[in-house]
Amino acid sequence: MKFFSFWRSLASFRVRIALNLKKLPAEVVFVDIDADAHRADEYRRLNPQMALPALVEDDGTVLFQSLAILEYLEETHPSPPILPADAKSRARVRALALMVACEGHPLLVPRVRRYLDRELNLRDEQQNAWRRHWTIETLTALEGHLAGHKDTGKFCHGDAPTMADICMVGHCTVAVTQQIGLDRWPTVKRIFENAMALPEFASAHPLAQPDTPEAMRPKAG
Repeated sequence: MKFFSFWRSLASFRVRIALNLKKLPAEVVFVDIDADAHRADEYRRLNPQMALPALVEDDGTVLFQSLAILEYLEETHPSPPILPADAKSRARVRALALMVACEGHPLLVPRVRRYLDRELNLRDEQQNAWRRHWTIETLTALEGHLAGHKDTGKFCHGDAPTMADICMVGHCTVAVTQQIGLDRWPTVKRIFENAMALPEFASAHPLAQPDTPEAMRPKAG
């Protein structure tokens, strides 16, 4: 498989985690969004949406959209599972994942930020307020669904990571980047810390990628 990724892409972050959990090797091709490499003809032919990530199977099949890729990996490599066995539990996990991937995250992506800047001429502080508002709203909604729910365990659903955790950690990472403390969402914070303690999650973190700019990497000590 070839995996087209960018260090800061939260959608790529999700697929990296899933590949790690399922121990699936992939050749990583780095696509520098900051240099508009995703708009170049070579990548545009692969994914006309010009969004990351993309996963290309050995037979040339091009997979796109992170949640569709996660579902595909679950169907083709079911162990270990990232969806529960029963239908009601799967619906809950998918709903939690969709809250992030389809509602919270799309409002924060580069093309939206670019529009706010270039078309609406929003000042930096206004754009920061936009990002903080939608980050906080999503985390608050997640906490409401997770706190005290009978199916919430060590992770979003039970005691093993699922698609819900794979999506949630990215949104928590955005909050940390914006210096938004997670203490006001104690269930979310606990699950985030449990997930990021796993090597499959930690090694997929945006700041731990080969294409992460050196200046962005955590300093030793």
